[in-house]
Amino acid sequence: MKLSRAWLSSLALLGLVAFGAPAQAQAQHSRGGAPGDFDFYVLALSWSPGFCELEDGGRGRAREQCAPGANLGFVVHGLWPQNERGYPTDCGPSGRSPSRMAMSEAEGLFPSEGLARYQWRKHGTCTGSSPSDYFADVRRAREKIVIPPPLRDSGREQIWTPMDLERAFVAANPGLRTDMMSVACRRGVLQEVRICFTRDLRSFRTCQEVDRSGCRAPDFKVNASP
Repeated sequence: MKLSRAWLSSLALLGLVAFGAPAQAQAQHSRGGAPGDFDFYVLALSWSPGFCELEDGGRGRAREQCAPGANLGFVVHGLWPQNERGYPTDCGPSGRSPSRMAMSEAEGLFPSEGLARYQWRKHGTCTGSSPSDYFADVRRAREKIVIPPPLRDSGREQIWTPMDLERAFVAANPGLRTDMMSVACRRGVLQEVRICFTRDLRSFRTCQEVDRSGCRAPDFKVNASP
């Protein structure tokens, strides 16, 4: 049977729809996607002295954070919507920026306003919340975390193993377990601690992919503040 050119074109279009849809869905899963479509939250607390050594050296965009005498320990890196596998990013329209009123919710949480704005664009837009509500949720999550006493003093260098640091956080935070968090390190230096929360931020929860991504080094340095 000889098919007309118009019929062949229709078949080709149907094939593109059928076989193109999964690839498009996969792309939306990692970048873009529907705001509010995620499984849980990850609160990332950056160890500021480690960041200053590894990423910035006290220059450029983090000059204020890494300035001598800043004496910053753990600071909020971000509150990230997460899926059991992977995570969404950049779910909002480009150029959307939080108002000054919304930014007031972020004061005292992030080491800089620039980081707060960046975290909103990359992660906050995927939560389905307004900027003000997102930053309020960041504050709620941060206030639920007690920093272990030995890590409240950023004025002296310490050596920790990943498991010992996780256990210290578990001991200081009832309900937290080691399979609900991970410790990130690089080049023998502590980078950050990542703690998993339920979507309503009422409790900690297990997070296998985050847990498995933790530091593989036998131990690491917890830098002192510059």
